[in-house]
Amino acid sequence: MIPAVRPSVRSDVRGRGLTGAITASVLLALVVTAAVVRSATSPPPAHSADRTLTVATWNMCGIKRWNCSNTGSPAAKTSALGRLVTADGARVLLLQEACSGDLEAARKGLGRSWHLAFRAYSTRDRAGRTTPVRCAGDSRGSAGFAVLSAYPLTSVRAVPSRQPSVGLQRGILCATVRAPDVRVCDAHLTLPDGDAAHPSWEYRDDQLKALVAAVPKQRTVFGGDFNLDPPGARNPAAWVWPSVAYRTYRECDQASPSSRTARATHTSGHKLDYLFTGLPRLACTVRDTGKSDHRALLLKVRTG
Repeated sequence: MIPAVRPSVRSDVRGRGLTGAITASVLLALVVTAAVVRSATSPPPAHSADRTLTVATWNMCGIKRWNCSNTGSPAAKTSALGRLVTADGARVLLLQEACSGDLEAARKGLGRSWHLAFRAYSTRDRAGRTTPVRCAGDSRGSAGFAVLSAYPLTSVRAVPSRQPSVGLQRGILCATVRAPDVRVCDAHLTLPDGDAAHPSWEYRDDQLKALVAAVPKQRTVFGGDFNLDPPGARNPAAWVWPSVAYRTYRECDQASPSSRTARATHTSGHKLDYLFTGLPRLACTVRDTGKSDHRALLLKVRTG
């Protein structure tokens, strides 16, 4: 969730200068934070006979106090998620700003073969204490981001990445989708001015480097809500993008190897949501669910 106007980006301290300012305790906390994995015990669905896989990314805007009070009820968001599966064919969903209780209800509603890996957001105060972010409402649980899959998930890993010294701790969650053997990663990057103690520090460059370093070159789909426009002359934060993102991989909506333009995924008119892959791309869809300030992005790839 970001404001409708484009946030200012201040880059007084670039990624390399930031390294010494992050305390060891912050990095340790990121390493030891565990992802929660829940799955059913019934056999998984058979892998698609045509050897394809559709992956979606969607910021559900499910935390009301984050300017999401007018984007629909939890039940409405769960129904919209279900339509991404039934109408659009998504078999893996990378989700952000979601509530653990809502996702567990969605998983159960989709059927016994669906699997869920969830990681909670936390806030870090000036004394170094971290507190999980809770969702408002009974049984909605923690706020966080997740991978929801029609196939079993293995090698689930929370990837360490630099986070604000004071403020919201987001992150990166990776898992292997077992049946098609594709490594997927869901990332939610820090907003500009996201560190209350150091509002001029930039974190997205280091977070993107950590993300790209965590994925293989071929059998992967990775993305999420990057809170960042594509690289280009009109983007003052273009320097944060690692060149490998668009050169080694292809983005869902990337028209050609040299193209960096794509359709907007946010109501502000910006593209903030991404799906990159090393697999052959077959289709890219931008879907307005009507239940979030972010549109869903769906990528269909060939897996065999």
